[in-house]
Amino acid sequence: MKHFVLTATATLLLGTAAMAQETRTFDVSLPLGAESHQAVGVLKFGEELERLSEGRLTIRPHYDNALGAEREVVEGMGFGLIDMGITSTGPMGGFTPEFLLFDLPYIFSDHTHAQAFLDSEYGDQLASAIETAAGVKILAWMENGFRHETNSVRPINEIGDLKGIKHRTQESSVQVDTWTALGTNASPMAWTEVFTALQQGVMESQENPIPTIYDVRFYEVQDYLTISQHVYSPAPLMIGAQLFGSLSEADQAIMLEAAELALPVQREASLALEEKYIDELQELGMEVTRPDLAPFREAVAPVIDKWKDQVGADLVDAALNFEPASN
Repeated sequence: MKHFVLTATATLLLGTAAMAQETRTFDVSLPLGAESHQAVGVLKFGEELERLSEGRLTIRPHYDNALGAEREVVEGMGFGLIDMGITSTGPMGGFTPEFLLFDLPYIFSDHTHAQAFLDSEYGDQLASAIETAAGVKILAWMENGFRHETNSVRPINEIGDLKGIKHRTQESSVQVDTWTALGTNASPMAWTEVFTALQQGVMESQENPIPTIYDVRFYEVQDYLTISQHVYSPAPLMIGAQLFGSLSEADQAIMLEAAELALPVQREASLALEEKYIDELQELGMEVTRPDLAPFREAVAPVIDKWKDQVGADLVDAALNFEPASN
């Protein structure tokens, strides 16, 4: 009888533990704030996750790099120290060279081109590469958008206007080569140091998507915005691969569905905010120029040639020549 009581108690405890495992809050890192285009996607993902799991699975967002800089967040997810995150692809080329594709200039012509490429088998190929290299699983190819140059020196009406400007790049040799080819004095700097460096004149120029330029308030330390559209920047929503693998198949399916539902909402917000914030940045005093980009493309062609083999010549050619399916 005693043995039966112990067994029943153990069964009850095991059942309780299983129920506890089924309820979880995932901490999610974001580089930007609660009003950003990144947050729109993450919060929609959290809303759908909670709905589909009937309240069992929820998220806890952490804004403005509160859990660490982007590379640290990617590493943290791989090591199981951080649950989830949305980051730019800037640091990912350090894990696997295929991701240097998103540092190469003028690969993607517009949002339709870039998004269709990422939603194809090539996006799956890239996701597989980063999962192997860094231990993170991409749930959805959300976006930062196209990147544009800002500076505190002069308006950029032609490529020669960039000459000699002290330009900050992400920590990427490809980007340093790109901005050197465009005539600037380019050097890499960690994201967390950029605003202060611009404020103090250590750097005079930087480049980011329009919603990021607005969200970080670069208009306070930069007078000129150039619609350069030189690089398309994804912002993949990721989870630690080991953590994802530890979930039940049902919860894995819920997580993937929630991400799929959030993806178009985030992309639409990114486009809408880009248009809105260009107008608002002008109202806040920034001078906006739209130079002819043909000389820019010509100047950086050698950068693509230099890095093509390291990134993967087939992947680069596939991206350059990708044609979205017509509806």
